[in-house]
Amino acid sequence: MPVIILIAGISFYSCNQQPVKEAKAAEPVKSEENYILEGKYLTGLAGCHDCHTPKVFPEGVMALDESRLLSGAPAGAPLPSIDLKALEPGNWVLMSGDLTTAIGPWGMTFAQNLTPHETGIKGWTEEVFIKSMRTGKHMGVDQGRPIMPPMPWINLANAKEEDLKAIYKYLMSLPPVDNKVPDPKSPDEVRAMAEGA
Repeated sequence: MPVIILIAGISFYSCNQQPVKEAKAAEPVKSEENYILEGKYLTGLAGCHDCHTPKVFPEGVMALDESRLLSGAPAGAPLPSIDLKALEPGNWVLMSGDLTTAIGPWGMTFAQNLTPHETGIKGWTEEVFIKSMRTGKHMGVDQGRPIMPPMPWINLANAKEEDLKAIYKYLMSLPPVDNKVPDPKSPDEVRAMAEGA
């Protein structure tokens, strides 16, 4: 009988023990180069070049202007022809010839310079960049102007912090391009521009 009690006690004790957790392997530390490569991949996947890189059309085929990667709407470039119907929902969007300027119900917007130049995001910290993508506010400032359409910041709002960090590091690794992009124009300003043309 004492043997049966001993076996029952051992069984009861064993069944009530917490399972041994497997030791979790430490996450490898990502190198700066790996962050940049991942950021380049994510930037392409997210379509950042669609608006932020001017396009060229060699032999009638659209290509990215490699000399101005992610430098935004070229300063001083001709504006798209303004059709005021574009300001009405359902009729938008008009784009400039290089696809970096858009007109829609929000007015006229110019893709920003995302290179690490004074006219781009040189002064942005990683924290400011991530906050901007999370909040849709220019420079991450709570009371700042909204990031304007057609920028789909909402698609990045819930991105993993590591992904946004990688995108930031990639942008900061680009050659700086001196390109002061104009400020957005309100619908009223666009109407005035169209009437003055």
